[in-house]
Amino acid sequence: MSLQTFSLFVPACFAINMAFGPNNVLSLSNGARDGVRMSVLASFGRLLAFAIMIAIAGLGLGALLMASQTLFTLIKFAGAAYLVWIGVKLLRSGPALVAKRADVASERTPARLGKLAKQEFWVAAGNPKAILVFTAFFPQLVDRSTYAMSFAVLGATFLLLELVAIAIYSALGARLGSVANGARGFRWFNRVSGTLMIGFGVMLAFVRRPAA
Repeated sequence: MSLQTFSLFVPACFAINMAFGPNNVLSLSNGARDGVRMSVLASFGRLLAFAIMIAIAGLGLGALLMASQTLFTLIKFAGAAYLVWIGVKLLRSGPALVAKRADVASERTPARLGKLAKQEFWVAAGNPKAILVFTAFFPQLVDRSTYAMSFAVLGATFLLLELVAIAIYSALGARLGSVANGARGFRWFNRVSGTLMIGFGVMLAFVRRPAA
């Protein structure tokens, strides 16, 4: 892969990483509730899901997945339902779920981290548009003479930039959490996050499979 191609890929890729979507809403919410460190650690569930998707796309299975109307629809509606479920849970939760970070410090256990990481994983895995990004975007920049290496470099770069975006959203969430000090502020923040999650779920439900 040429340096010129890579220099074009990085800003375009980072724009995708920074796009406001359900996983980045999770980073905001987790950052506000649990702090930057916990939010970033939990996001490795998302990175794992994306790494699996990149491997699938690299092996050529991504195109087959996108071509299957049944499989695309199953993943789409499962992901949409999960986002709506998270959104409803956030809307119905009281200040206990979004209490000040000092109040949840005792909950920062491996079990809690695992729960947040699983949530990140399934939100990422339940979005078929991610497979589309890796299937349609990456191949345009891959050097055919060194396909495996080029795809691996693109994938690793995407994951690294995704981690940077996660840190930014987590830090922003932590800042918003400090501003929304108190139960009322956190309840408001929770309702906004829940509404966004439901909105993303509804939008995902109406996503159509790209034409072959």
